[in-house]
Amino acid sequence: MTATPPDTAPPVITPSRVIAALCLVAPFVALLWVSSYARLTPRFIGIPFFYWYQMAWVPVAAALTYTAYALVRREERARKGGAAQ
Repeated sequence: MTATPPDTAPPVITPSRVIAALCLVAPFVALLWVSSYARLTPRFIGIPFFYWYQMAWVPVAAALTYTAYALVRREERARKGGAAQ
């Protein structure tokens, strides 16, 4: 029989972790749903919608990934700080 060490707690689902998960899932959903952007118009500086839509998601996905990282990191700091007091 193996026991869990007393200093490890099971993962807790918190609102900030849910928001972080949504930030990470949003680009996947937006880009895997190809039929929503598989068209030529509207064009942006001569580039068909299909291409510029995907390129627009690059900085958006980076910002969402950073947001998720910041949320989880803030929660971890609060958890460690709260346990020490």
